[in-house]
Amino acid sequence: MGSKIRGRQRLVNCDSCGRRVPRDKAVSYERTSVFSTDMKTADDVRLMTRNEMHYCPSCAKSRGIYEKKKEQAIRRSQRAAQTQQQRPNWGGY
Repeated sequence: MGSKIRGRQRLVNCDSCGRRVPRDKAVSYERTSVFSTDMKTADDVRLMTRNEMHYCPSCAKSRGIYEKKKEQAIRRSQRAAQTQQQRPNWGGY
């Protein structure tokens, strides 16, 4: 199925609440799981699986996967202000 730019988007189910959301509006999140045999020899077998999960905007916000751009900007500016305060002022400039 080719990627469409115009028209109706395909609906996906939210993995948390089950709401049907258009794919371009849904927040996609990739979870990686690693399984191993925990043997410290050359016969150690590791299996990595990747699951792509889709969440509606409200569930993604409540789970902390997604946050509004304004809130991200506020958080970044707060972190920058904290790092400025933590740095010692050598030389008094």
